[in-house]
Amino acid sequence: MEQIASPIKLKFSIGRKIGIGFGILIFLTIINFIATYITLHYSKKINDSITQVYNPSVNNLEDLNLLLLRSRMYISNWVFIQSDENNLDKKRLNSLIKTEYPEVKDRIQKLAVHWNATDQREIDSIFVNIEQLFGMHNHVIEILNSFTSYEDPLILFEARNMVEEGDIHIKTEYILDKLSKIIDQQNKNTNKVSGNMKTSFSVLQTVVVGFGLLILFGGILIAFFTVRTIVRPIHSLKDVINVMGKGVMPNEKLKDREDEIGEMTTALNGLIKSLKQTIDFAKDVGSRKYDTAYSPISNEDELGHALIQMRYDLREYGEGMERLVEERTAEVVRQKEEIAGQNKTLEKLYKHVTDSIHYAKRIQNSILPPLSLIHKSLPETFILYKPKDIVSGDFYWFDQHGDDIIIASVDCTGHGVPGALMSMIGNNILNQATIKYGADNAALLLDELNQGVAHALRIGQDSQNAKDGMDISLCRINFKSNLLQFSGAFNPLYLIRNEELIEVKPDKFPIGYYVEDPDKKYKNHDFQIMENDIFYLFTDGYADQFGGPNGKKFMYRQFKELIMRIYTMPMEMQREILETTIDDWKKTAGVEQLDDIQVIGVRLNNNKL
Repeated sequence: MEQIASPIKLKFSIGRKIGIGFGILIFLTIINFIATYITLHYSKKINDSITQVYNPSVNNLEDLNLLLLRSRMYISNWVFIQSDENNLDKKRLNSLIKTEYPEVKDRIQKLAVHWNATDQREIDSIFVNIEQLFGMHNHVIEILNSFTSYEDPLILFEARNMVEEGDIHIKTEYILDKLSKIIDQQNKNTNKVSGNMKTSFSVLQTVVVGFGLLILFGGILIAFFTVRTIVRPIHSLKDVINVMGKGVMPNEKLKDREDEIGEMTTALNGLIKSLKQTIDFAKDVGSRKYDTAYSPISNEDELGHALIQMRYDLREYGEGMERLVEERTAEVVRQKEEIAGQNKTLEKLYKHVTDSIHYAKRIQNSILPPLSLIHKSLPETFILYKPKDIVSGDFYWFDQHGDDIIIASVDCTGHGVPGALMSMIGNNILNQATIKYGADNAALLLDELNQGVAHALRIGQDSQNAKDGMDISLCRINFKSNLLQFSGAFNPLYLIRNEELIEVKPDKFPIGYYVEDPDKKYKNHDFQIMENDIFYLFTDGYADQFGGPNGKKFMYRQFKELIMRIYTMPMEMQREILETTIDDWKKTAGVEQLDDIQVIGVRLNNNKL
């Protein structure tokens, strides 16, 4: 009979089972990836609409709303605060109308092309009304275009009526109301699109979770078959190797097997035995037991031969190294004691120098006229005096001869001890000059100071002193003749009269220079004293101080603005504001004081006129 061929059985080997399992996982992963990509692509479009249209639209509309509120505040300040064209709020209003508004308008118009037709018509209507509103602002700006225009009651009435209850007020409220509605509409659009994106992400979450569970189930099956066919036979080998990786030798011998894993087990048992012998030998050598017997596993055993060589080296050099360590230890102890002695000497020297400088400060302070003495002649006077170091290169000077009162602010070259020595020289020469010439000519005192400093420092004879000298601003006051006389070297005079700051320029060459040049003489600037006159003398330390949010100099422009804000206040309050302002300026940038600071303010009060 003809034999029937038996059917061929498909053998599922370990590799085939793992291949089928991973094929299923790859298929499910591809489907999950495609679904995720489609959903994310759709969500990206929605997110682009939010980030590029809706959110910028809301932000720029809110910027426009804030711009209108600021314009209302600036135009109100323009009308109700009498000021000239240099007023900061006036400059801000002009910048808002001419620069800021066109920029915001341009950004909104670019975004509005993506809006619906109703919102586009609404924003166009708002821009038309804003143009009309700013036309009203420009009318107010034109009629109140100078400091004196505020004195015309008709103009002032018209402007205030427009701002308080008239066209500007009504138009602003109307625009803000329409703008608020369109902002609410754009917020609704943003929320609607955001809701669509959330829905797409919910769908994505469902897809990802579903396919994730399928992938997890397939992974569990593959892991189960892998453990049974591959992992379990070598698990014991892995445990032994992990223990050896921590430097611990296992105590139990691994069981032999008749396969490839068995060969690995035999080799590992031999390695463990050899390593235990090596560890015992290394311990003996470390304990100076150099006679312990040890043989390498083979001629190729690099570790064993290295240990034998190490034993020889340690025996050869061990004792010598111990002696060297003892010698080095003794040397370190000796150096430590020597350094401790030097530190004590340095501490004594530092204390001696510091005590000497503090004593020099008491000497320097003794030459400064007390404020109580100055107040007898000039009752409304303040002095802000902040040395950079313990002693200062800045000093102030005061004297009175008959009806003539002299007050000066002096800045010597350098600061600290060198500047303090220069200040003693300058103070002494000024005292001698008033004894010699009297006090009826400010420029003559500066000429005498120039000669005296040059001769005292031997300027012209010693090149090392070529840059030594001082800057000064000096005022002579005579209430009997109502005369204010100023002479200065590099340091100007700020005189505030009729609410205006007058800067009186000094001569542009310092004290101690040009002593042989007959043309280099200091000049007088004479003013008839008027009621409520107030003047300021100062050194460059205040304006040159670094600080603020950007770490820059305070500058004379900001110094003038500060004086104009405070000059009507009591003198002591002015001094406190000046000091607080410069201290805060330094702290903002975290910098130290860079130079000596000195500011003198004098109000020529009525009872002297």
